[in-house]
Amino acid sequence: MGDSSASYIRTVHHLIEECILFNMSKEECMDALSKHANIQPIITSTVWKELEKENKDFFEAYTKKRQVRAPNTAGDS
Repeated sequence: MGDSSASYIRTVHHLIEECILFNMSKEECMDALSKHANIQPIITSTVWKELEKENKDFFEAYTKKRQVRAPNTAGDS
């Protein structure tokens, strides 16, 4: 089970990277992977949080870039 679990996590990690290329928020990514890849949002959220821990500087810059590019819409995260 360990190999298949690690493979699954790598797949989720790769899909999150694809979401980032499309400038998606964590919530948008969770929704997209749930709908299109049948990945539970809690799994996406957990992997995203681990990526944030391991790549703090990248995610701080990514969040700032998204805030600058985001339209001024209420509720946008």
